Amino acid sequence: MIDTKLNGPLPAKPSRWPFYLFLLGLFAIVLISAIYIGANPITFIQNSDNMVDLFVRMFPPAWSYIATTTPAMLETIRMALLGTTIGMIFSIPIMFLCARNIFRLRWLVELSRIGLNILRTIPDLLLAAIFAAILGFSPLAGIVALSIFSIGIIAKLSFEAIENIDNGPLESMTAVGANKLQWIAFGVVPQILPHFVSYVLYTFEINIRAAAILGLVGAGGIGVFYDRALGFFAYDQVLALILYTLVVVIIIDLISLKIREKLL
Repeated sequence: MIDTKLNGPLPAKPSRWPFYLFLLGLFAIVLISAIYIGANPITFIQNSDNMVDLFVRMFPPAWSYIATTTPAMLETIRMALLGTTIGMIFSIPIMFLCARNIFRLRWLVELSRIGLNILRTIPDLLLAAIFAAILGFSPLAGIVALSIFSIGIIAKLSFEAIENIDNGPLESMTAVGANKLQWIAFGVVPQILPHFVSYVLYTFEINIRAAAILGLVGAGGIGVFYDRALGFFAYDQVLALILYTLVVVIIIDLISLKIREKLL
């Protein structure tokens, strides 16, 4: 008969002091940061009258303003669509150049990643302001800004997906003498295509939100009407625009979610 009784000593319970010290240190960093930048929660209480007055002036929303801004909303969607598409096209070579398991030249990979990090560092609103000064106050400036912004997101997520693919098919293709293009087309693309499409849809969702505020710097879209309504303190129109944008974003999110579910 087998003796199943455990005779050995039980392992010691891990100490939780490191975890508690981490939480304490994190709280101290947040507290010091709040004190340094003057983030005083009492300010909200002191300015509560202004907040109440703002909310009162927002209601009821100016529903009639939605009809006026519908062409600008459609322009915003077109800007996001074009920006995402152009960004997707340019991100394809960049994501392969950034993947260590595709190109073995370390200097090429690192140089590509540095360039990608530079693109990701510049905020989309700043990009829109720069290109609005170069190309004029038009939707074209917003499209270029969103394209560069999209390259940063799609290429970053995609090259990380490439580095996590199964290398078995790649090794088999190398053994039978496949060249680099065949290696990528038949060994890499089939594995990352669902993820790539998912990242493109995710970027399109982000660009819808981003395009809605690019008009604040003269880059076209519904942001022009946000800027105008805020400038005239027409907060009922601002609320109508917020609700309108919310509905459009929710619809696009739901459609995108269904497509991603089918792919993944």
